Amino acid sequence: MHHVMTKLFKTFDVVTGQALGLETIYEGYLVHYGRPRLFVPPDDDTALLLGDYLYAHGVARISSLHDVAAVADLAELISLCSQVRAEDSDGDGPLWAATAALLGQSVLDDARTALRLHADPQPLDAAARAAAGAEAVDAALAAHAMRRAA
Repeated sequence: MHHVMTKLFKTFDVVTGQALGLETIYEGYLVHYGRPRLFVPPDDDTALLLGDYLYAHGVARISSLHDVAAVADLAELISLCSQVRAEDSDGDGPLWAATAALLGQSVLDDARTALRLHADPQPLDAAARAAAGAEAVDAALAAHAMRRAA
C-alpha cells in the first residue's frame, strides 16, 4: 500500500506542478497580449518585464519536474504564440488548449506545424478535443476569447 500511495502522491505532485507552471505561463501570456487575471501592470514596460518573468517562472517550475518533453512543448507554445500574435492571426486558443491537454506527450509537432506554416489551427483544435473532450475545449476557448486582447 505504501508503494501505491507514494506513486499516487508523486503523480499528484507532477500534475499539480505542471498545472501551476502552465497557469503561470498563461498569466504571462495574458500580461503580454490580453487581460491578465492577477496583475495590473502600470505601463507597457512593466507588463513586458512581468510577462517575461512569469514565462520564466512557469518554465522553471515545470523544469524542476525533470520532464524534458513538457519543457519542449512549452518552448514551442511560447514561440508559436508570439508568432501568431505578431501576424495578428487566430489559433492561439487551440494552441493553448492542445498544449494543456497533451503537455509532455510529444504529439503536437504536426499540428503546430500546420499553425506555424499555414495559419491552420484546426489540427490543434482536433487534438485538444480528442484529448479533453469538446465541452471542456469549448469552455476553455470561450474563457480565452474573453481574456485575449482584441
